[in-house]
Amino acid sequence: MELAAWITIATVCATGAASPGPSLAVVVRATIRGGRVEGALTGLGHGIGVGIYAFGAVVGVSAIVASTPGLQRSIELAGAAYLFWMGVQTLRKGGSGGLGDDLEPGQGRRGFIEGFLVAFLNPKIAVFFLALLGSFLPVDAGLGERAGVAGLAMAIDAAWYVFAALLLAGSGAADWLRRNGSWVDRVMAILLFGVAIFLVVAGGRG
Repeated sequence: MELAAWITIATVCATGAASPGPSLAVVVRATIRGGRVEGALTGLGHGIGVGIYAFGAVVGVSAIVASTPGLQRSIELAGAAYLFWMGVQTLRKGGSGGLGDDLEPGQGRRGFIEGFLVAFLNPKIAVFFLALLGSFLPVDAGLGERAGVAGLAMAIDAAWYVFAALLLAGSGAADWLRRNGSWVDRVMAILLFGVAIFLVVAGGRG
């Protein structure tokens, strides 16, 4: 593969990762709740979830997901249920989070799992990487190059969300969010509910 192809793929992956959505909301919520450590672990978990689909596209697993309407719909509904559950939990614990770096037992693991599930329960990522491989990878690209693209996508996604968590935790915005934690939690819950409803309604039409 030529350098230009790698740069193009990296740019597309970075643009996709930086797009606002439920993933960013979950990372922000984890950072407000547990500080930079939990936020970073949430971003890392999300990157690994994305990496599974990226590597799946290399070996053909993503093609199976994308071409099997029943399977894709089941994952969408599971994702919607998980996002709805997270919204409920956010409302129940509204304003109780902090921005410290001392994690309670299991709190970092909780953030990692949340980040992973938000990515893994989003079959649209599988479609994204199938389109990416089909559009930007040369037809004669070897397995090593395809695996390299998948690894690059995973690294870019994880790096972006870890960076977002660290930037938020180290900025003045973090203090403002902490002071207004109850309102922030309500907004986050509404966003999570909205995305869950969108997955149920719009996903069934896709």
